[in-house]
Amino acid sequence: MRTLCKSLIILSTIIAPLFAGGLWLEIGNPAASPEAQAKHAVLIARATSCHSPSKTSLTATAEGIVNGVRTSIPLKIAPLSTEGTFAIRREWPEQGTWVVKLVATNPEYNGFYSGVLVPVDRGPVKWAAIKHYSHAPTDAEITAALSGATTNVRASVN
Repeated sequence: MRTLCKSLIILSTIIAPLFAGGLWLEIGNPAASPEAQAKHAVLIARATSCHSPSKTSLTATAEGIVNGVRTSIPLKIAPLSTEGTFAIRREWPEQGTWVVKLVATNPEYNGFYSGVLVPVDRGPVKWAAIKHYSHAPTDAEITAALSGATTNVRASVN
């Protein structure tokens, strides 16, 4: 009987988060939104969550390598009229290799993050290379994304 109780407690602990909802970042093309275009956005981020979407906060950073030096630039986020939707403008230099790191948090999802790395190397967003994470992207993941962007650029030049 004691083993059964322990098993049920463990099982309920594992299953409960499945019914708690989720927090997710969707990345979109600003060409689909006149409002985002008016704000000169290069991409749109939409945070979706089952609980209290209005409490979701978003941070954005341009992470890059310029002349062999790793650089981070905090980005301003412009809220759009649709709740949880934000415009991100280009605030990083043309030279170098860049990804935009986005991280969404919500107090309803204590300790859970939704993260995205968006390659924006020398031009438009590389939509097919966007990476989603259930955590804030780590330095190793950012470095790997920057290395991939550099490799892709070199491969396309040859």
